[in-house]
Amino acid sequence: MSDAANVPAGFERHDRRSPVTEPWEPLWRRLQDDVMVLGVRAAQAHCNSRGFVHGGVISALSDIAMGMNGSRRLGGVSMLVTVNLSVDFLHSAQIGQWLEFETVFVKTGGTLCFTQAFMNADGHPCARANAVFRVGRKAVAA
Repeated sequence: MSDAANVPAGFERHDRRSPVTEPWEPLWRRLQDDVMVLGVRAAQAHCNSRGFVHGGVISALSDIAMGMNGSRRLGGVSMLVTVNLSVDFLHSAQIGQWLEFETVFVKTGGTLCFTQAFMNADGHPCARANAVFRVGRKAVAA
């Protein structure tokens, strides 16, 4: 079965990769209005020794989803750097479950961006993240 056959309708391959997410590929995204929902099918590479999705993976993917959405909201000309990140773990996620990271904006300003992300596993709440990002401008190539 192909990777795409195991993904909910409306999701496409996420086009932005980084060394930190390489072991967790493939990552998926669904563009919905001005927000990108990040998705992944939980696999062994996402899990801890007890067989459920590691809190560090949930934290990292929440941070990525919030940062990328903040940049989209600010018109793509901003670079966001995480100042603070906290995660409340509500329930464990298991191998095979579909994980979605959805961002909600609390306040977006010129210096700081306040966001939340909600992670669901097969539609059930598993984590809530809160983050503050410092807003900077991307360098323009000369």
